[in-house]
Amino acid sequence: MIMAMLTVVGSLFIGLFFMARGGGGDARRSNKAMRLRVILQGLALLFFLAALLTQA
Repeated sequence: MIMAMLTVVGSLFIGLFFMARGGGGDARRSNKAMRLRVILQGLALLFFLAALLTQA
C-alpha cells in the first residue's frame, strides 16, 4: 500500500513538472501523467479498502 501511495505522489510530481515547463509536447505528457495518477490513485484506494476489510 505504501508503494502504491509513493507511485501516486511520484506521478503527481512528474505531471506538475511537465505542466510547469509548458510547451505543446509537455502538455500531452502532463495529461498522460495526470491520467496515470488518477488510475494509480484508484488502485491505492482499492488496496486501502482491501486492507480495511481484511482486518475486520
